[in-house]
Amino acid sequence: MLSHSRFAALAACSVFAACTYAGDATSPHLTAAPAAPYAKVSSLVKLPDFIPGLGTLYVDPSTLPAGPFLGYDRDGRLSATIYMVPIKALQNGESWDALKTGDARVDSVDIYYNAGHPGVEEPHVHVVLFHNAAARARLAGK
Repeated sequence: MLSHSRFAALAACSVFAACTYAGDATSPHLTAAPAAPYAKVSSLVKLPDFIPGLGTLYVDPSTLPAGPFLGYDRDGRLSATIYMVPIKALQNGESWDALKTGDARVDSVDIYYNAGHPGVEEPHVHVVLFHNAAARARLAGK
């Protein structure tokens, strides 16, 4: 059996390799909340409007559980695309192909285990694509 950290790394490689871009540098969702079918996650499940490290999240409910979730900073700038990939589904051979990103520019990626939370209750891996060098600090609330 794979350890959580090794499994997370494998999951991120397969998820990241399959990403496609949802817009271009002039896309309106880069500086404003995305249009329907995206919805604010805090309006769908019991989560705060702003989650430190992830921001204000939006998701198209039809893409759950993996997403993409779009993370906006406190000034309304798209800062990250987040995937929430259930570990059990990956272990059972499920995959998600051609996942979109909120922005084609990716400065860095974080991958970590999450035991579950409202909206994605089962253990999963968070794959967070930060879209520029300052995004991490903006999402942390700095």
